[in-house]
Amino acid sequence: MVALVTTSADDPAQLQRDLERALDGGPAIGLGMLGDQPPEVEDGTAVVIGTSGSTGIPKRVVLSAVALRAGAEATAERIGSGRWLLALPAGYVAGLQVIVRSILAGTSPVLPSGGFSPRSFAEATLGMPPSGPLFTSLVPAQVATLLDAAGETAVLAALQAYDAILVGGQALPQPVRERAAELGVKLVRTYGSTETSGGCVYDGIPLETAAVRVEDGELQIAGPMLADGYLGDPALTQRTFTRDAHGIRWYRTGDLGIVEDGVVRVHGRADNVIVSGGVNISLDRVERIVRGIPGLTGAVVVGVEDERWGEASVIVVQRGEALRRSASEQLEHARAAVADEIGKPARPARLILVDELATLSSGKPDREAIRRIAAELR
Repeated sequence: MVALVTTSADDPAQLQRDLERALDGGPAIGLGMLGDQPPEVEDGTAVVIGTSGSTGIPKRVVLSAVALRAGAEATAERIGSGRWLLALPAGYVAGLQVIVRSILAGTSPVLPSGGFSPRSFAEATLGMPPSGPLFTSLVPAQVATLLDAAGETAVLAALQAYDAILVGGQALPQPVRERAAELGVKLVRTYGSTETSGGCVYDGIPLETAAVRVEDGELQIAGPMLADGYLGDPALTQRTFTRDAHGIRWYRTGDLGIVEDGVVRVHGRADNVIVSGGVNISLDRVERIVRGIPGLTGAVVVGVEDERWGEASVIVVQRGEALRRSASEQLEHARAAVADEIGKPARPARLILVDELATLSSGKPDREAIRRIAAELR
C-alpha cells in the first residue's frame, strides 16, 4: 500500500513536484477528492482524481504511474516531445497530462499569466524559448475564443507557433475546424477520458498502444493507459472495466460509435438519449449537427419534457454569438439541417438565448444546469 495525500491543483509548480514523486513510487496524489479520503491506496497508484463529469455522478478514478506514463509516452510518439503551455485546470486529466508530458520531456509547463485570455495566451506562447516544438491542450470554447481574436497579430502568431494543439473534452464544431485550417493552426482532435489517462485517439486514430473496438454499438478501449478502476466502488469498476476471452482488459466508454477502416467515429453518449414520439434520439448527434451552423457553434442541446411528444430537444445558445439570422430563422435552419441528416422526429423544438452558458470548472458545459434553465423557460 502507498499513502494518499490531498494536493491542490491551484499551484501547478507544487503539483509537478508532487507528481514527480508519485510517478516514482512516492505518495499518491488525491485531486478533487469527493467524500471520505482513505489514508492508503494500492501500490503503483500515482493519482486519484475525483470527478463528476457532466452527469453529476461522483467518481474517484484511480490512475497508476504506469497508466499516466503510457498515455504521455504514446502522445509523444504520435506528435513529438517538447515544451507545453498549461491552459487547462491541472486538477482535470487533460491539464494533469500536460504536466506529465512536461516531466517526461524534462521541462516545466508555462502558464498564461492571470488566467486564460487571448492576450495572456499570446504573451505566454511568444515568451517561450524559440527552440524546440511547442504544444498545448485546449477545449473547443478556448479555441473558438482564440480564433475570434486572431485578427490581432500576436494571437495569430501564437496560434501558428504550435506544432500541435490538442482539442478535447467535447466535439469540435466543423466551422471552428475549418477556420483554424484556413489560418494554418494545427488542431488535433482527441478522444478519451479520465479513465484512459486523457485522450488516446487522435484525429480518429488510436495511439499506438491503444486499441478500440465496438461491442453492441458501444466504443470500448484497451491499452496500458487504462485506469485501475474507481476507488471504493468495486461494483462500478467491474461494470465499467471488463476482460475478454483472451484476458484483455477493456474500458466501456458509454459512447456510441463505429470503427471504420481503422478510424474511430463517435456518435454520442449512449445515455444522452431522449424518446420523442416513441423515437430514440441522440442529443449528442443533434448537437453535432446544430454546431455546424454558423452562429450556433457553441450551442448546447438538451432534452426537456414535452406535453405532445413526451420529450423534445432544445437548443440553448449564448446571446453573444454572431447570429446571421433572427432566433426564429436560426431555429428553422437548425430544424431543417437535423431533419435532413437524422429525420423529422429529431428536430429541435425551441431555441433559447441566454446571457451565459453554465459550465463546469473543467470548462465543459454543465448540461444539468442548462437543462433546468431550458425546462423553466417554457
